Amino acid sequence: HVQLVESGGGSVQAGGSLKLSCEVSGYTVGRYCMGWFRQVPGKEREGVGAVDGEGTLRYADSVEGRFTISRDNAKNTLYLEMNSLKPEDTGMYYCAFRHGYYCYSESWTRGYNYWGQGTQVTVS
Repeated sequence: HVQLVESGGGSVQAGGSLKLSCEVSGYTVGRYCMGWFRQVPGKEREGVGAVDGEGTLRYADSVEGRFTISRDNAKNTLYLEMNSLKPEDTGMYYCAFRHGYYCYSESWTRGYNYWGQGTQVTVS
C-alpha cells in the first residue's frame, strides 16, 4: 500500500517561489510514474507535471519553464519547485502515484492509483 504525504504549501506573492514535497512510503519513488496535480474549487483537477521511472518529465503548458519536478531516491520524496508564481497557480496541490514504470501511454494525467491529501498554495 502506498502512502503519499505532501508538504510545503503556503501563501506567497506573485513572482515568488515555493517548493512542494511528497514523501512516499510503500514503494521506491524512482521506479514509478508520479505526478503533480492541482485543483481549485469548482474546477476540474489539472495535471501539472509527471515523471516516469526513466526520469522522463512532462509538464502542462501553463507551467512549462516555471515549475520543475525532481525526486530524491534516498529520501523517497518527490518535489515540485515552483518559480515565478502567478495568482492562477493558486490551488490545492496533490501528488499522485501510478503503479507502473511508465506513465499512462495515452495521457500522463491519467491512470494514477494513489493520491496524497494535498497542500494548499495561494498566490496573491
